[in-house]
This record gives sequence, structure tokens and C-alpha cells, in this order.
Amino acid sequence: MWKPIRTLVLVGACTLILAGGTWQRTATGAEVKAGVARVDLTPPLDLKAPLGGYGERMNRPAEGVHDRIFAKALVLQDGTSKFALVTVDIVGFPPPVKPALVQRLAGSGWSSGQIMLLPSHSHTSIEMNAINPANTLQVPQLGIYDARVYEFVMERLFRVVREAEAHLVPVSIGTSSAAIEGWNRNRRNGPVTDKELTVTRIDTAQGKPMAVLVNFTAHPTFMSGEDMLFSGDWPGHLQRTIESLVGEQVTALYYNGAEGDQAPAGRGDAGPSRWERAERYGRDLGIVAWKQWQQTTTAPQVAFAYHRQTIALPERVLHPDFMKTGGAEYGLSEKLFQEMLPRMVPSQTDSIALRLGELLIVGIPGEMAAALGLKIKAEAGRITGAKHPVIGGLADVWTSYILPPEEYRRGGYESSVSFYGEKLGDTIVEGALAGVRDMAK
Repeated sequence: MWKPIRTLVLVGACTLILAGGTWQRTATGAEVKAGVARVDLTPPLDLKAPLGGYGERMNRPAEGVHDRIFAKALVLQDGTSKFALVTVDIVGFPPPVKPALVQRLAGSGWSSGQIMLLPSHSHTSIEMNAINPANTLQVPQLGIYDARVYEFVMERLFRVVREAEAHLVPVSIGTSSAAIEGWNRNRRNGPVTDKELTVTRIDTAQGKPMAVLVNFTAHPTFMSGEDMLFSGDWPGHLQRTIESLVGEQVTALYYNGAEGDQAPAGRGDAGPSRWERAERYGRDLGIVAWKQWQQTTTAPQVAFAYHRQTIALPERVLHPDFMKTGGAEYGLSEKLFQEMLPRMVPSQTDSIALRLGELLIVGIPGEMAAALGLKIKAEAGRITGAKHPVIGGLADVWTSYILPPEEYRRGGYESSVSFYGEKLGDTIVEGALAGVRDMAK
């Protein structure tokens, strides 16, 4: 039984600059408009773009295309303010990408606090460090910067936001969530999984489906380092399945959660092919999400607010396990690691939160463990009253893995590529929730 979506009205319209960040609160009596767009992000093979996610690939370029990858944008506007949610079939973004995008969009009235980039974390997409101008290390396992690939990505991110903004129409919005069993697992063999599937339905004022936002928490890692074709992995199949079932040229936008220790639970009868397993998982989960979309009700006037919270990060340190795990995979000696840290790992970051009706997306700039994500979701829901708080994982920038102190101390791969010591998890949680509190004032 699905309960009706409760509408929250925020009274008054103002923009404030706070010590910890910037925030925008808007009155919801005004008509909310939205526009959606997509661009094909699949690089031409002659660009020789490398695939990211596995150091063993040694920066080799993709050999072909299994399925295309996309950047998609949803732009929201209420007459006084606007916000762009951009989902991308990519492993993640290095620190220079978002500031460069904001600079390109500044002439159209965009600022950093009005944009959230949400990568799916596909490991069969463009290598993150191939689009990192700060990457001058020339280490194949880490990925090598390529100015042509960088410009290819930047041009398309710019274009998708501008195209979405150019086609704004009045919309009706609603969100629903359900716990689904057997779809993910804790890959560190811990007890915590985030089983929540959250679907947001955005229709035109006339009732035509425009966009479907889907949040679910699991690594897109069905393929291994041996697989050298571009693919959106299971999130790509999920999005195509929803678009086919809904029809009417709807755009499905997937964004991940606190997936730092969450893996997909494979469908048992999908066969030995990794490609087939990814397709089966994405298709089946897409059907589940579509059924939930059908039961999601919408309202024409909803809360619309966003907030940017700056977070000072702890001192960057080398984990004792680094040389055995992360360092070995990515070809980094301790000397190279110390050289990499100040160039490629930020000393501060942002958490951007978006309130859209009963949906509250809390952006987390890295790969957060599910236990921390669930803590943020529970507290953010209590603070704001939003019925559907979710984590936007890897938002805007990949800082590192983000673990609870005890998990950091336990070691393992995720700990070895967590670059700020055992206080990072608490720091990000406190900073993100501080932003949520400011937005709710």
C-alpha cells in the first residue's frame, strides 16, 4: 500500500551566505518548472579514451562499445532560483571538473551551489584520472590525463545542462521508497546493507512522463578489468528498461547511494557471462523500479530548496594497508603517493543537498559506507521532515572511501584508499548534516 506524498510548503524566498556554505530557500507557491536533456557521452574510439575503475587495465583504451553511456540533466526552476541535477554513466569525477563546468556555465547564471554531479560509478566508462588536469604523474595504473578526453567530457556536461534549461515546462512531482530484499550485499562481509529503492516521478502539468529519478545503492562492478568495452553496467540497463516500459520519451536518471561497501547481489540464473549478469540485474531491477513508479503519486506544488556546505577535511595520511592493496593496484610507491596527495586529493570539499518535495538528496563527495549513509538518512529525515531522504553518492568529486572509524582501522582495500584517516567518516557526516540543518531553518 502506497501512502500519498505529503507536500511541504516553505514560506519566503531568500538567499543567504553562511560561514559554512551557501543556501537557497524558495517559496513553493510559485509554479515549479523542469527541463530534461541527455547527451551521448560515449567517446569515439579514435579518441582512445581509457576505461576507469581497475588499475590492471594499465590505461588501455576501450576496444569497443557494448552499450552507450550518457550524461543526463534535470534542471528545476521556480521563477527565482534554479538547480541542475546531472547524472552521468562514469566512475567518478576528479576535483577540477566541477569548478571548470561552473566556470563555463557562469555566464548563464549558474554557481557551484546550484549544480550536483552524480556519477553512477560504472567501471566500464571513462577513466576518472584521464579527465584530471592535475594528474601529472604518468602512472598507467592510475590513469593518464588526456586533454582531448577532458574537453570531450566538459563540452558534453556543459551542453546537457544548457539543453535541459532551454526546455522548461510546469511539472508535477512525487517520490516513493520501498525496501527490496536480495538485491545487494555488504562486500566487506559486514552486517549493514541499504535496501531502499527510491523513485521520483516528474510529469508535465498535463500528466505526460518527463523524468524518473532512481536511487539504489550498489557498486556497478559486474565487469572486471579484463572487459574492455564501454558500458553503463547494470545502471545503464536499468535506465533503458525504465525508459522502454514508461515510453513517451521519458528520461530515466540513476544515481547511487552510500555504496562504499555495497555490492550487487547477482541473479542466480543469469549465466556465466559478466555482460549477461549485468544486463539481467539492471533489467530486473528496472522492472521493480517501474512498478514502483506506477504507484507513485505527484503534486504540482512541492518544496524546492538547496544548500551547499563546505567541509574542511582531516589531514591526508597514508593507511598502513595502502602498499598491500590500493597502492599495489594503482602502481603507487609511498613516494609517489606523497607526491599525489597535494595535487589530486582535496583539503576541503562540499556537500550539496537538494529538497524536492518529499525527496531529500544529500550529496556525499566520495564512496561512503552504508552504515554512515543510513545514519545521515535517518537524521536528515528527522531534521527536515522529508519522507524520502537519500544519499547522492560520489557527488561532484571523488575524495576517497569514507568509512566509520572501526572499519578504517579494520583495514582492507576500502581502508587503503581512504586518504584522511579514521576521522573522515565522522567529519563528512557532521558536515553534511550541518548543511541539512541550515537548509531546514
